[in-house]
Amino acid sequence: MLQIIADFLIKYSSFFNVFQYITFRSGAALFTSFLIMLIFGSRFISFLSSFQKHGQPIREDGPQNHLIIKKGTPCMGGILIILAVLASTILWGNIGNSYIWLLNFALIAFGLIGGIDDYKKLKFNNSKGLSAKLKFSLQLILSLIVVFTVSKISTANHSTTIFFPFFKNLMLDMGVFYFIFTMCVVVGSSNAVNLTDGLDGLAIGPIIIISAFFAIIAYLTGNIVFANYLKIAYIKNSGEIMVFCSALIGAGLGFLWYNAPPAKVIMGDTGSLALGAVVGIISIITKHEIILFITGFVFVFEAISVILQVYSFKLRGKRIFKMAPIHHHFEKIGWSEPTIVIRFWILAIIFALIGLASLKIR
Repeated sequence: MLQIIADFLIKYSSFFNVFQYITFRSGAALFTSFLIMLIFGSRFISFLSSFQKHGQPIREDGPQNHLIIKKGTPCMGGILIILAVLASTILWGNIGNSYIWLLNFALIAFGLIGGIDDYKKLKFNNSKGLSAKLKFSLQLILSLIVVFTVSKISTANHSTTIFFPFFKNLMLDMGVFYFIFTMCVVVGSSNAVNLTDGLDGLAIGPIIIISAFFAIIAYLTGNIVFANYLKIAYIKNSGEIMVFCSALIGAGLGFLWYNAPPAKVIMGDTGSLALGAVVGIISIITKHEIILFITGFVFVFEAISVILQVYSFKLRGKRIFKMAPIHHHFEKIGWSEPTIVIRFWILAIIFALIGLASLKIR
């Protein structure tokens, strides 16, 4: 929005030229969303606490210390993250860019699914929420809407093609199956982040790191010179996604201010489903779906641990891990919560760097 105002004022002062630069507006978006979180965070947490009598319901089969140290912590902190990102991207982003509006729509829509889930948990004071079937169905419907819209927005002639990292010209046109694949990316990413959100700061740290990675990717894919030089797909107008990613980073850092151990607030499904979904969508827009599996290793690791645990118990009657998702397994064997969180952050940084290395190793 400010870019439009700057376009009008530029005839009075050349200073307003700076608003034309995506890098400047991205930095401003990061700072703005971070400030929103800091300014309104404490009051918003107090507001959540005022109507959440028992706070986030704790799994009775989980680590016993959670029943003590996490009891009464308000959830649905993801609402403030969503509002901060929306305000920042509308303020600093190009409001004529379709990708920005699509990502904002997805952020709200998936956040609503998570919000309803959180509300049901709070209302009945248990960890059940929405049925898995209903939640999954709603996610599939939304993901179909999103991936179909992406294909319509994109002006590229490879809208149904996936690109393989570490290879210059290795790509595969999946045709109609691409929509099925990308729906799985969105839903899988959304639920993987949701599964990871079990310890203070565990999910938001990798989200910040992945957002930083995709901010760089969005900038490069949106610039035809850099895209051609690096042998990656050029996606017209995708550079503006850098502003959205930067707003995510700022909001994530602001949330971590309150979510760092011991957490004063939990993002809940409201935040985890929404953030996971938009990260998946950004990977689709920028044609880096495969890279998401690398940079999002922590989330993939968590999701796979649950899948392996469930199938192992069904087929063999035995559990592989002491508890799933796997961060609880490490708790069970004696790792402290801060140790698990920091080590998972380290892994997230390492795999994000591997993702960046793929840009040159081709």
